[in-house]
Amino acid sequence: FLLAACQSSPVKEVPVEQWTTFEITLESTSEYSNGYTDIEAWGVFTNDRKDTLIRPSFWDGDNRWKIRFALPDTGALWTWTTFSKPDAKGLAGMKGTLRSVPYTGSNELIKNGLLKVSPGKRNVIHANGKPFLVVGDTPWAIPFRATTGQVKFYAEDRRSKGFNAALLMSVQPDMYAEGPDARNTILGFARGFDDLHEGHLNKIRPDYFQYLDSLMQILVNHGIVPVYQPVFHGFGWKGKTVLGPTADPDEYARYCRYLVARYGSMPAFWLVSGDAHGLDPGVKPGGEMIEKWDCYRQPTGIHYNPADDYLATWAQGDSSRCFHYDRSYQEEPWLDFQWAQTGHDGKHLYHKVERMYENKPVKASLNGEPTYERMNAGKNGLGWWQGEEAWNQLMHGGTMGI
Repeated sequence: FLLAACQSSPVKEVPVEQWTTFEITLESTSEYSNGYTDIEAWGVFTNDRKDTLIRPSFWDGDNRWKIRFALPDTGALWTWTTFSKPDAKGLAGMKGTLRSVPYTGSNELIKNGLLKVSPGKRNVIHANGKPFLVVGDTPWAIPFRATTGQVKFYAEDRRSKGFNAALLMSVQPDMYAEGPDARNTILGFARGFDDLHEGHLNKIRPDYFQYLDSLMQILVNHGIVPVYQPVFHGFGWKGKTVLGPTADPDEYARYCRYLVARYGSMPAFWLVSGDAHGLDPGVKPGGEMIEKWDCYRQPTGIHYNPADDYLATWAQGDSSRCFHYDRSYQEEPWLDFQWAQTGHDGKHLYHKVERMYENKPVKASLNGEPTYERMNAGKNGLGWWQGEEAWNQLMHGGTMGI
């Protein structure tokens, strides 16, 4: 990140390379009992061509808030001003000037710009129009289990094999999970919220996300786009009652805003619902919050459980989380993509992406979770099974990727 201290009046313009992150640090002169919930701040960025972008801030502990901004052009003069609600000295009224200059690095993700849905709505492209075919992996637990060394090893391996996206649970979602508050330990996991086990998302831990920053930067440095799932809605990590289905909608939406603020200036996908039917109370407010605050409009979507057109045995006769047909909120403007799941029985099932391809209005689609390699005591998904699965999912209508 290119960093800037807070400033109360314009100073000499700062050169910032296109699509790199410029970080502004704000310090409030007031004390808050909870900086995460008590106040909002944001920055308004306007260039000399009259383009305006708005970026939210995130609380980073103590009296410190940050705004991260990526300049989408070159050769433009940008001015920025901060605001807060309620109005707060040190957070509102800060100003600065930036000059956008060409990117000189070699990272293809940055060189081609942030992601968006193509004009035809079926694919993902970079800001410069270059196609981005998702080749995804599911290291779900990286954010709360992994160390920087482990993520470097992982990212180097996955880059060498052609992967370019990683599906992530941004926090450990099980309310009743137990284990040490530590990474890289037996059953241990770092906590993103101190009250998640109580069913809430109000007591955020800035130190958790400061460490997560370093992990996400490693992925991006290796050409891998993080797919941020706020709080899971299905099985979760250990199957010990995920918070997602019962999360307070306002708390869930606020956390979505926080993720956009903290990570939205870098390449990202937003997976607003994970492993469910897509209709839990926080999903729509979360999607709307992302739409409101993500000025770059990076793709937002839903990841489903396999029970799209049948009653699953795990449902125990309750069909409420089944029969979703992988099309919840299909008409919503904040929704860009739908990700089916075919389950872990080792079967090649292509009818889901075929059906999703025909849905209207058009949304990008893919099979977001086929059989994991070595499921069923090491028997499923071996050898060319994965290659055949990936190619045929793509050819049958999963045009967003594999």
